[in-house]
Amino acid sequence: MKYKHSIKAFEKAQKVIPGGVDSPVRAFKSVGGTPLFIKKGDGAYLVDIDGNHYVDFVQSWGPLIFGHSDKTIEKAVIKAVKKGLSFGAPTEIETKLATLICSLFEAIDKIRFVSSGTEAVMSAIRLARGFTGKDDIIKFEGCYHGHSDSLLVQAGSGAVTFGTPSSPGVPADLTKHTLLAKYNDIKSVKECFKNSKNIACIIIEPIAGNMGFVPADAKFLEELRVLCDKHGALLIFDEVMSGFRAHLYGAQSVYATKPDLVTFGKVIGGGMPVGAFGGRAEIMDKLSPDGPVYQAGTLSGNPVAMAAGYASLKKLLAHEDLYRDLEQKAKHLVEGLRLAAQEEGISLQVNAIGSMFGFFFNNKPVHNFADALTSDTQKFAAFHQGMLQEGFYFACSQFETGFISSAMSEAMIEDTIVAASKVFKAIK
Repeated sequence: MKYKHSIKAFEKAQKVIPGGVDSPVRAFKSVGGTPLFIKKGDGAYLVDIDGNHYVDFVQSWGPLIFGHSDKTIEKAVIKAVKKGLSFGAPTEIETKLATLICSLFEAIDKIRFVSSGTEAVMSAIRLARGFTGKDDIIKFEGCYHGHSDSLLVQAGSGAVTFGTPSSPGVPADLTKHTLLAKYNDIKSVKECFKNSKNIACIIIEPIAGNMGFVPADAKFLEELRVLCDKHGALLIFDEVMSGFRAHLYGAQSVYATKPDLVTFGKVIGGGMPVGAFGGRAEIMDKLSPDGPVYQAGTLSGNPVAMAAGYASLKKLLAHEDLYRDLEQKAKHLVEGLRLAAQEEGISLQVNAIGSMFGFFFNNKPVHNFADALTSDTQKFAAFHQGMLQEGFYFACSQFETGFISSAMSEAMIEDTIVAASKVFKAIK
């Protein structure tokens, strides 16, 4: 593969865009090399500006469950665009999409649309605080819920502690209300409740995708529900990544635990920028204009994004058996990668749920962020670079998740495993 045009494009971008990218992970800092500048997407493939083709296991970080340039979604977007890009006023398509999502999720009576997953989570936490009258929140090490101030925290000196800012520009007065617990470790959560009687909510990715792919233990989620009920706190499932990716009915179909609020993004926009948060009516009715908790957005419920999301979800609803096929491909892929790595004496931990998958260059199973951090990131970087050369595009960090799209064939999966075997042999 030659990257001459991407190299030049990156040099130009760095002069006018901080780091040359509009989201940090895209800079390829953790895997080396030059970020690829994309010309177009077509089904399962990405094409960069040098003309290189790649089987795409990133799929815009999740939303493209039908692959790039899906004709159904494309048609819906073009139809909506011809009527206008934005009105800043209600449209019927918002209600149609809201009704569809509420009908699929038992925990959701009402939902509000926003423009991103970050905004959805920020708003859900404000709502939880307003509903409970409490200020503190519990989040988990390794779970990413967007870049709002109160969620950009790192652990302090203790095993369980109030968070301290993990980025300059974030006031300590904001993060002091965020308590950090250990994913899949109920004792750490109980310690948080001991440390504070002012906890409004627990927020968690039930299927974590931002420390790498790490699903929660079913019993752990059940115990979170019990603790929230006991202490008068709300349980928020962040399904910005897993919603409609792990299953049509989200994590509620994978686990028995029912949250109080759910946040969405990715798939419900069909590739357009969108987010949403929803829950039972008594909580959602605290939002303005019905209640005192303020939240607003000029582009919330954008008609083009709503049209794309509605087309995407209607297509999923019409092909519910798709998830079984996607999961079979995901499991085929990760098991093939594991065996190919094993042949070269490389230990690979793998997992897949629905159309989501992940793998760690690690000798032991990964249950939380501390486990993930013991992974061999240098091997991952070498693997990433090698697979790019073979024409396969994986997420450019060990701590991200991969995605299967309906545009991918079994032959593509087999080709990926064959290429991976070659790369493993080179990096062992």
